[in-house]
Amino acid sequence: MHTVRPPAVAGSFYPLDPASLGREVARLLAAAPHGAHNPVCPKALIVPHAGYVYSGATAALAYARLKPYASDIRKVVLLGPAHRVEAPGLALPNVDMLATPLGTVPVDGDSIQSLLALPQVTANAAVHAMEHSLEVQLPFLQMALEDFTLVPLAVGEASASEVAQVLDCVWGGPETLIVISSDLSHYQPYAQARSTDHQTLRAILNLKPDLTPRQACGATPINGLLQVAQARGLHPEVLGMCNSGDTAGDRSRVVGYAAVVFAPANHVIH
Repeated sequence: MHTVRPPAVAGSFYPLDPASLGREVARLLAAAPHGAHNPVCPKALIVPHAGYVYSGATAALAYARLKPYASDIRKVVLLGPAHRVEAPGLALPNVDMLATPLGTVPVDGDSIQSLLALPQVTANAAVHAMEHSLEVQLPFLQMALEDFTLVPLAVGEASASEVAQVLDCVWGGPETLIVISSDLSHYQPYAQARSTDHQTLRAILNLKPDLTPRQACGATPINGLLQVAQARGLHPEVLGMCNSGDTAGDRSRVVGYAAVVFAPANHVIH
């Protein structure tokens, strides 16, 4: 009997109806350039995790880059910040599968066992039960890839180095994709948010692992990725950025979003 983490934000962050959800994600992916000429599969993505009406088009910029490699990617290591339940270190969901209206995604058992040997990693279903930062990525992954397993990690009170150690543990080869789920600045006026977010993206492009939660709610997993990107020679490229003032109208208190893709530096994506 498989244990399944059911969807918690279907119907609020994205459509509940499977057909409507499939059409919406397909539309967002089709509207984004997929870079078929790129010579190498992306190794890592940074994508936003708001409701699709706010950040779906930005997330799709990154996921569309996976299209030429849909059958090559067999494992996705997905990290996002824990918003609702405090967690020490990094938390796994203690289930066999994660579900969306589009179906279930199996958890990668071998990776889970290796990660649970690390002191900063625990199994904690409560942290995942209502967490949206990972869930909203799943329909995009289900539509962009073919058969894959998942390593879902909610990041709580952890250091960038602890995240980097986790990423190194499950880094793998071209068959493994790293996805960091993070929005950027929160609830600043439009112009101030754009300035803050440009500064944040400059730090990411320079592989400076010193972002703060004021700059990105997923600052810790991003910083961990940036540490590993430095060591492993990855090159980041910003595919797009916007904020909720661009997509939902209200510019008095906005949330920032960006899509960033990382590839080996000797195969720079253009």
